Amino acid sequence: MKTLLVTGYRAHELGIFDAKHPGIPYIKKALYARLRPLVEEGVEWMITPGQYGVDLWACEVIIQLKQEYPGLKLGIITAHAHPEEKWKEEKQNEYRQIIAGADYYGAVSNMPYDGSWQFRARDDLLFRKSDGILLFYDEDAAEGSPKFFKERASKLHAEGDYGLYLMHAEEVQNIADEENQRDYE
Repeated sequence: MKTLLVTGYRAHELGIFDAKHPGIPYIKKALYARLRPLVEEGVEWMITPGQYGVDLWACEVIIQLKQEYPGLKLGIITAHAHPEEKWKEEKQNEYRQIIAGADYYGAVSNMPYDGSWQFRARDDLLFRKSDGILLFYDEDAAEGSPKFFKERASKLHAEGDYGLYLMHAEEVQNIADEENQRDYE
């Protein structure tokens, strides 16, 4: 596997409405734990839709991994031009800082948001360009937007050699519990 699609819940789907939310560092640590071995196994590119939530937290982790693995590349492929334009200024600045660390940044449609067709076209491209997916999705939790990625990735996985890696909320909770236990001791 050379190219991995990384995505998952949007921040609001996890009940996260602030960049200082205490759960974000644990999500990033879980992402790091899952992504690093995949890089060691030969993943060269990690691509993401770049939406606010798991996508951008994964980008931050990938940028960190690029320091350890200089050959690793990050691509952000959005559905439409300027997806951040209606976000609060703090989130816009965070987004621009992240995309500055990407090796590739582009939009499927160079127009502003025009309809759901842009998201379908983006997803088609992301799946065509990737050999597998790491998806933060938990069937026991809220379905949310990753449901559609899961359905499509499961079908591709069943049909051939598309890699399907799921990250669950339990992994994040285990990391939080371990760290809180260490802090308590």
